[in-house]
Amino acid sequence: MSHRIPLIASALATAVALGGCKQPDPPPPAPTAAAEAPAAVAEVARPTKHYTIEDFVDTIAIGGASFSPDERRILFSSNKSGVWNAYTMSADGGDWTPVTQSATDNNNAIAWFPADDRKLITRDQGGNELNHLYVIEADGSEKDLTPGENLKAQFAGFDHDGGAFYVTTNERNPKFFDLYRYDAKTYARERLYENTEGYEIGPLSRDERYLALGKSRTSNDNDLYLYDRREKKLIHLSKHEGDASFAAQDFAPDGRSLLYLSNDGSEFQRLRRYVIDSGTHEDVQREDWDIAFSYYSHNGKYRVAAINEDGSTRFEVYDAASGQPVALPKLPSGEIRGVNIGRSEQRATFFLNGDRQPNDLYIFEFGQTEPKRLTTALSPKIDPADLVDSSVVRFKSFDGVEIPNILWKPHQATAQSKAPAIVWVHGGPGGQTTRAYNPFLQYLANNGYVVLGINNRGSSGYGKTFFAADDGKHGREPLWDCVEAKKYLQSLDYVDPDRIGIAGGSYGGYMTLAALAFKPDEFKVGVDIFGVSNWLRTLESIPPYWESFREALYQEIGNPQTQRDFLVETSPLFHADKITKPLIVLQGKNDPRVILPESDEIVAAVKKNGVPVEYVVFDDEGHGFTKKKNQIEGYGAVLRFLDTHLKGTPATGG
Repeated sequence: MSHRIPLIASALATAVALGGCKQPDPPPPAPTAAAEAPAAVAEVARPTKHYTIEDFVDTIAIGGASFSPDERRILFSSNKSGVWNAYTMSADGGDWTPVTQSATDNNNAIAWFPADDRKLITRDQGGNELNHLYVIEADGSEKDLTPGENLKAQFAGFDHDGGAFYVTTNERNPKFFDLYRYDAKTYARERLYENTEGYEIGPLSRDERYLALGKSRTSNDNDLYLYDRREKKLIHLSKHEGDASFAAQDFAPDGRSLLYLSNDGSEFQRLRRYVIDSGTHEDVQREDWDIAFSYYSHNGKYRVAAINEDGSTRFEVYDAASGQPVALPKLPSGEIRGVNIGRSEQRATFFLNGDRQPNDLYIFEFGQTEPKRLTTALSPKIDPADLVDSSVVRFKSFDGVEIPNILWKPHQATAQSKAPAIVWVHGGPGGQTTRAYNPFLQYLANNGYVVLGINNRGSSGYGKTFFAADDGKHGREPLWDCVEAKKYLQSLDYVDPDRIGIAGGSYGGYMTLAALAFKPDEFKVGVDIFGVSNWLRTLESIPPYWESFREALYQEIGNPQTQRDFLVETSPLFHADKITKPLIVLQGKNDPRVILPESDEIVAAVKKNGVPVEYVVFDDEGHGFTKKKNQIEGYGAVLRFLDTHLKGTPATGG
């Protein structure tokens, strides 16, 4: 798990979840057991049907899972109604029972209370990210546990016995989060830690004595601390030289050690343990890729780990005492995601996700070989064989740096029938495009667009050197990687070399605008989804609760107090007169990260050039479009725009 600050970490992956040059092209890697491709459908020309955005949005998105106290029911979230709500269902499958029934604001399930039928949920207001924590009482009534204006609250877990739970809020100081303990019966609370120094709150030991804290210096360098609440003592755990990231994961059940991730002295995040009594550090797990996270089950019988392996997620479960891996079920295709082990440690839920497999919920009994599937998320209107399998491809950029990508190739794209293409840029800036079910990109591929999801320099998952390679270079080297990505696409015999556009959300939206402004002759069109146009304004308007990593953000992008000229130079708004290619912009009115004027002003500026510009604003969305009606309108508009201005552009050769 990279320690990159979430500058404008794109909500697009979940919101859409309905969610450079090398010759010759290397073959895609052989699929791993965890990402095995579905069997090919022989002798059938695909796709047999072009699906509408309504068909894709008809697919149900599902997330989160929490067992009831007796582990016979499961609490989860879904956008089944068009808006995210919380539901329960039997662990044997069957009908869903609504816990919330909002038609406006998204409600997300957090956890079932460990001893009764109450449930915790969270929601913000129209996408403003000011989440409150609510309890749904046994009689269905609702209580706001974190009342107040302009505050943000985050659930931090139940204690081991279930008699209390923990919450962080920035109510005392909008810039910093304090840690509170709530009585699970009365909701009376006490503050366990007052955060006056801007630390990032980490896990708490089960006896409440030790609290892990983080402190960012840059986006690639931070420190890890252990606060002893009894002795009122702060222990520095991460003394190091050079840039290194540290991220606390979980305390051991006996409270005598802390698991944490670090890439100190290595390219990739490895899992380490700090032993409190001896003050020693030791490795627990090393991989050739980043370990994304790791945690213990309720009583510490198991340890779960996730590895970010070349754009895919590999989940592993270990017997904590022996260190030996625990066999997980063999599934026909896709990756196991979101493993949640029940408090009994006898069963677990997980999601199966793949290129043609949206999240489906499963339950698994340890010691058994066959899990039980509880949901069918893919719309019955869609034949999964009409969808496409992604592949990992690489090219060498202008300076020889190898750039990894995820490629979606339409079935109908051939050397005889060349297809238009899109360079898709993720959010972040330190995000990552991965192999996973992505309805929006599948929608584009089904309708005849090649999509290359570039992991330009600065992306997560490929080592800390690659991760840091964009620092202070935005609008330049990472953008030049995108130009090389276009050249790579032009080398593919099934791509029309004269019909290539660029698109992205959040930081990817910035890259789209930067491409049109700074490389105006490279791409035929741009699709900007809540992208930054003016870095000065964005950096000066960050939410107050980002204060703990504000300086790191300035190190990454630029300091508006001392580097104004540089930020003007790299902000597309100040160069909008150079934009001559058709542009579509999508924006949520309540976005706290990339505020509405970022899109308003770039649209107005580009329109002055006489360039075709379309603008779609949603009054009830923030940094990502989560409501089905808005996904239909927004992503439908994108396809119509591309069909008009990119696919409709006559091919001129190649």
